[in-house]
Amino acid sequence: MGFNDQVIMEFRANNGRVGGRFEGADLVLLTTAGRRTGRPHTTPTVYRRDGDRLLVFGSNAGAPTHPHWYLNLLASPQVTVEIGTEAGRVQPFAARAEPLPDAERDREWATQCSLAPGFRDYQERTTRTIPVVALHPLDLAGDPERGRLIARQLLSLHDGMRDQLRAARAEFEAALTGGPTAAEPRPARPVIEQLHRTCLTFCHGLQLHHTREDGAFTAFERQYPALRPALDRLRAEHEVVARSLAALDTLLSAGLPGDRGELAALRAEFERVAAGLEEHFAYEEEQLLAAVG
Repeated sequence: MGFNDQVIMEFRANNGRVGGRFEGADLVLLTTAGRRTGRPHTTPTVYRRDGDRLLVFGSNAGAPTHPHWYLNLLASPQVTVEIGTEAGRVQPFAARAEPLPDAERDREWATQCSLAPGFRDYQERTTRTIPVVALHPLDLAGDPERGRLIARQLLSLHDGMRDQLRAARAEFEAALTGGPTAAEPRPARPVIEQLHRTCLTFCHGLQLHHTREDGAFTAFERQYPALRPALDRLRAEHEVVARSLAALDTLLSAGLPGDRGELAALRAEFERVAAGLEEHFAYEEEQLLAAVG
């Protein structure tokens, strides 16, 4: 387990408090979409409250390059933030990331350096301008149309995932039978390699989708309190799906199936995960659409 993984685990277990080099620091966990892979990447980072927004700083400990999370949010500013709460547990929320323009960045950077002088050391180690990013939490209060739009956007992603499930099923069929019209089975290895890529892409995309949903659910719960039981169920299902995806990812990453029997077993596991997802999607669509109208 790497250093960041240890901090993340400790953060979530202790309502945002950690020891070691970050002891006493105001930390959040920031999850961005990998700009090349689309895979969710979670990073602990120092923050400062500024009104309704949070400010985070791309110091990268004074390294000559910007941190990966900053480059990721430039490509996709929709992020998920986890923070300790008075309720005694870490809570995620959805946010829009916005790098501050030069003059505002300079003011906020100077303020941060006065509050935490170690940031001056980071700037002295590098020639790059360390970016300051504002995180604007999703807020649905007073704007029901925005809630409806976001709900429909979330749910429309389900259709894309269903398309990916159908594609994966077709590739399993091709790998096992050679395709519905082929006189002889196609060469197995290239088909299986494509199947591997398809499944991994789907797994990573679903992980990111559920991470973002967990953040958005916080805003929906605040705006639509009657949704709380349904959202609690959906959050619990996200955890079940995450474990299933991890198990499937392990199977896929272990190597290509050696024979059709192994491939059939892999398909059975995929179908088990897919069936659970279909039920999950249907329940979420029913509950969210009923709540937002």
